[in-house]
Amino acid sequence: MKDLRTDAEAIEWLGVRYKTILSSAQTNGAMSIVDSWSPAGSGPPRHIHANEDETFVMLSGTCKVWIAGKETNVGPGESIFIPRGTDHTFKVIGDEPSRHLVILTPGGFEGFFADMADGQFRIPEDMPAVEESAKRHHLTFTGPPLE
Repeated sequence: MKDLRTDAEAIEWLGVRYKTILSSAQTNGAMSIVDSWSPAGSGPPRHIHANEDETFVMLSGTCKVWIAGKETNVGPGESIFIPRGTDHTFKVIGDEPSRHLVILTPGGFEGFFADMADGQFRIPEDMPAVEESAKRHHLTFTGPPLE
């Protein structure tokens, strides 16, 4: 696998690098797979995907994953499934970054990452623009990132 930090096809938002390796267009909307490189300490605010199931396949690093009030640490070689409609978030813990595949079924949410990279929106300063894209991608923010 290419190093996402130097891959010209990868996009970046808030220090996280994303590369769609299987788009919803390639699967007639059935799914998408995004390769993600996240620096230590990073993680999104708590949120819910209304339409997509989400699976993380951990390649390197460790993430603390919070799903509906339950925390689990997942590391290389492990996977975790987050059903659609479930409140969740994660944070990269330890000193090393995390590289993980994000499998979304059905596909289409990869467009949110593209919107964020295109606009280079900041949280919380640019939340109206982030929320506008989130709404189009059936994403609802429900709380802060993990401490």
